[in-house]
Amino acid sequence: MILRYAYLSTHPTVFKSMTGLRVGEFDALARDLLPRYQAAEQARLSRPTRQRAIGAGHPFELTARDQLLLTVVWLPVYPTYEVLGYLFDVSDTTAGRAVTRLLPLLEAAGLDSMRMPDPGRKRRRHLDELLADTPELVILIDTFEQRVQRPRERRAADKLYSGKKKQHTLKSQLGVDEVNGKIVDVPERVPGPTADITLVAESGVLGRLPEHVGAAGDLAYVGMQKLHPQGQAVTPRRKPRGQERPPEDIEYNRAFARRRIPVEHTIGRVRRYQSLTQTDRHHRKYHTARVRAVAGLVNRQLERLRPRCERRAA
Repeated sequence: MILRYAYLSTHPTVFKSMTGLRVGEFDALARDLLPRYQAAEQARLSRPTRQRAIGAGHPFELTARDQLLLTVVWLPVYPTYEVLGYLFDVSDTTAGRAVTRLLPLLEAAGLDSMRMPDPGRKRRRHLDELLADTPELVILIDTFEQRVQRPRERRAADKLYSGKKKQHTLKSQLGVDEVNGKIVDVPERVPGPTADITLVAESGVLGRLPEHVGAAGDLAYVGMQKLHPQGQAVTPRRKPRGQERPPEDIEYNRAFARRRIPVEHTIGRVRRYQSLTQTDRHHRKYHTARVRAVAGLVNRQLERLRPRCERRAA
């Protein structure tokens, strides 16, 4: 049986395994994206350089909903276009064109789902006493790397070689709401060797934070408070050079690590999507679009889990 929405939606368990979404969540996504798809198609068909009249030419083999389903399957499973085309009973080029059409719409939907924390909203989270001098409301910042194909040119390859991963990689940064774990910021990706503190400075995320909202990162972000407009950025305490780590610093860092758990869980959800875990097969094209598209899908999953996250934060 070839994959189509009409068939796959009757198997909810398989649907969720292949897309990462429940059928109802996919239906909500389709309601949001299909009007954008129609508008994008109208703009494409009305372009001045088009020689055919609207309506001419062979119709698409897949409906708009099935093209969306194909793309949403491609992100977590990441099959080759040949395999993807086989599953949907279309050619590999048709599968690739569907991904190319729908990925920008998923990226835009992902950006729309990102909302900075509201400092005016009543907080239900109670910080550890050890963190009393840190900002009450922060976004958690961290990065992950994805292996990419090695460029043939040596100089270009050296720019992508990550000494940490011992691979050629691209690095992506996520800003995560501490309370609900939702992704609130995804800047452009950078070469893997880029230092995390350099990336946070170049991304400008700290300047986009609402007033009274701080930032928290791991030891890779030491010195980040200098980049925050109000200096409201915190990191773990470093070990004094040539001395033993004080017991109070150990306790503080443990409390701080507990505070950073939501960003680790969210990155784990993002990395379940094989298009961001396996070696990139597309020569670094559309990489940020993929990350933002996946961020939007993860945020939709977290909407379902929101009551549980809020109870945990209470």
